[in-house]
Amino acid sequence: MIGMMKYNLGIDLGGTNIKVGVVDENFQIVAKANLKTNLPKPDAEIADDIATACRLAVREAGITLDDVNSIGIGTPGVADRNSGIVLYSCNLGFENTNLRGLLENRLGKSIYIENDANAAAYGEAIAGAAKGYQNVVVITLGTGVGGGVIIDGKIYTGFNYCGAELGHTVIVYGGRECGCGRKGCFEAYASASALIYQTQEAMKAHPDSKMWEIAGSLEDVDGKTAFDGMRAGDKTASDVVEMYINYLGCGLVDMINIFQPEILLIGGGICKEGDNLLTPLKKIIERDAYCINPRQATRLGIAQLGNDAGIIGAAFLHHLDQ
Repeated sequence: MIGMMKYNLGIDLGGTNIKVGVVDENFQIVAKANLKTNLPKPDAEIADDIATACRLAVREAGITLDDVNSIGIGTPGVADRNSGIVLYSCNLGFENTNLRGLLENRLGKSIYIENDANAAAYGEAIAGAAKGYQNVVVITLGTGVGGGVIIDGKIYTGFNYCGAELGHTVIVYGGRECGCGRKGCFEAYASASALIYQTQEAMKAHPDSKMWEIAGSLEDVDGKTAFDGMRAGDKTASDVVEMYINYLGCGLVDMINIFQPEILLIGGGICKEGDNLLTPLKKIIERDAYCINPRQATRLGIAQLGNDAGIIGAAFLHHLDQ
């Protein structure tokens, strides 16, 4: 019977959506609920909506909150997992917000909180492409470059919960300005946004590029445009792809040299390019990463869980206290 199994709820809290998954003991999501976040609004109202989404999810699964072991939440910003307080999240307007207290009052369950990127990395480590590995780095290539680090099976956050801001390491001194205010950040060169920018700049410089035909206009350029152009035999597109992969490879080598993980995963829409991305990246890593014994070299892989990683990781945050 479904009620005999214990479940955990995983919450992926974002600026646009509150996504809740009911996750079974085998890391499978058995039901989901989704509500719009509808910001800005007070902390208490966000907590009300999270609680509502949790109740919708358990109803969808055909269970009750009595069947739920614990509830974990991945939130943007700096989350103090020990106190349950979100120290700061500009997206949500949180500042020293006792998210654990707010949700425990509404749901009557143990609540665990973590930064959303860290929760997603943990999800990949326990149930995704890094399952079975104890030392893992996950890099997500999206609007920015997100990251999470797992060391000896535990999420690494640093003493102040700000650790693993991997996108804000510098790969080009004095380079392109990043959204964080620094110049030359990994994010400014290797995010999907950066690839779009690099593609647009190349198109402006080369009006005869096939990428104009592929995209239609500068406004319609996306992360696939340059790869599509490369496949169509366009030299300008091939140059963009090569440069982007060189920047990405540079940053990934830095991560390997710092952490020496057993496996490094990359995620995000760009990873749908598969071997067009992985094959040259592996060559760069083999050439440049600091590794004395090739049999103990970091493996490079693609994240498997997609948007479910944060839900699954959050659902099992209670394991970190065991």
